[in-house]
Amino acid sequence: MNAKYNYDLVIVGGGPAGSSAAYAAAKSGIKVALLEKENSIAETVRTSGVTWIQSIKEFGIPDDCYNPIRNFSFCSPNNEVTINDSIARAAVLDVRKTYRWLAEQAKKEGTEIFLKVNINDVIKNDQGDIVGVSGTSPEGKVDFYSKVVIDASGFPSIVCKSMGFATQWERFGAGAEYEAKVENVDSDTWWLMVGQEYSPAGYAWIFPLGNNVVRVGVGVGKPESNVDPTQRLKEIIEKKLGPIKKLGDITPIEFHYGLIPNDGLSRKTVFNNLMLVGDSAGQANPLVLEGIRYAIRFGRIAGKVASKAIKNNNTDEKSLYPYEDYWRKEIESKINSAGKVQNRWIGLSDKEWDKELDIIKELKPEEFLDFIKADFGLSNMLKLATHHPKLAVRQLFNLVKGK
Repeated sequence: MNAKYNYDLVIVGGGPAGSSAAYAAAKSGIKVALLEKENSIAETVRTSGVTWIQSIKEFGIPDDCYNPIRNFSFCSPNNEVTINDSIARAAVLDVRKTYRWLAEQAKKEGTEIFLKVNINDVIKNDQGDIVGVSGTSPEGKVDFYSKVVIDASGFPSIVCKSMGFATQWERFGAGAEYEAKVENVDSDTWWLMVGQEYSPAGYAWIFPLGNNVVRVGVGVGKPESNVDPTQRLKEIIEKKLGPIKKLGDITPIEFHYGLIPNDGLSRKTVFNNLMLVGDSAGQANPLVLEGIRYAIRFGRIAGKVASKAIKNNNTDEKSLYPYEDYWRKEIESKINSAGKVQNRWIGLSDKEWDKELDIIKELKPEEFLDFIKADFGLSNMLKLATHHPKLAVRQLFNLVKGK
C-alpha cells in the first residue's frame, strides 16, 4: 500500500537541525511533518556533544541536559597545558536527552513526528522542482508532499543528493568514541590530545558528562589520513596514553561513531522549494568539528523563513534566500578563517605541536574559547594583538586573517 500525506513543510531528519526547524515553523502556525528513519529520536548518537554555555542559554536547553566545563587541557607528546577559568563557558551535552527535548519542543507546537521513515527519493513537478519526498515505512511505501522541503538529513544529505544538487563530501571528519564509566575524572575539565600517536590528522578527546562518565574518542580527517578512528581509539585506550591513564579503570557503556563534513561552506543551501540546514549544509566549525549550535540556530531561522514563504504562497529560491543570507553573514568569514588554521594544524609534526601548545597557553580563557569556537571577529583579534604581543601569537592570528 502506498500512503500519501500532504503538509506545508516536510523536514527530513530528526536531529537538532530538523527539530529546530520544525519547532520554529510549527510555532508560526503551518502544518509540519518531521521524518526520522530510526525507531526513536537520537536512537544512535553520532557526536561527542561539545557546545558552549552561551548557546545553551540562548536555546533554553534545560540544565539536566549538559555538564558544564570551565577548564581546558591540551596534551601533545611532550607538552601539557591547562587553561583554568572561574566560570563554565563550555559544556558537554547529554546528546540523546538534548535531541529528544528539541523534538518534544517541536511536537508541543504541533509538529507531527514520523519515526521509522526511511526517505530515499524526491518527488518533482513538471519544472523539475521538488514537491515532496518518498521512502519506506514499516507499512510500505510512503509519499510526503509539501510546499517546502528542508533537508536536515545530516552528513548523507539525502534530499539534495537525490535532486542532483550535491555529491559526497570530499573532506570530512570521522570520529569514534566510547561513553564509559571511569574510576577518576575531573568533571570540570575536558582534554584535547594532539600529535601523531593520537591522530595523524585530527585529535583525541576526553569529555566528561558528570557522575564519573566520560566520552573518550578519536577524530581523523579524511582524506588526509587513512587511519581508522575506531582502531586508533582502541590502541590509545589499551596503551593508556597521556591523560587516559589518569582515568583508571574504563568500563565502556556505549560506542558512538559519526561523520561530519569539513569542506567548508561550499554548498548553496536554498533552491526552489528546498533548503539545507545543519550538516547537510556543511555548517560545522572546522577547528574542533562541532556544529550543534549552528544546527539549532540556523534550523530555527530556516523554519521561520520557510513558514513566511509558505504563507506568502511563494516558495521559490529568492523567497527562501533570506535564510542563506543570514547564516552566511553570521559565520562564513569565521569558518573560512578557522579553515586556514585547521589546514596548518593538520600538517604539524609532534615537535611543532609541542610548540603550538606554548602559543595556546598564552591565551586567557575567554580568548581561548573565542579561538576554538572559530569566533574570529576583528575586535577579538585586535584584543589579542594588544594582550599578547608575542611574535608566535601574532603569527597565528595573522594566519587567521589570511596575511
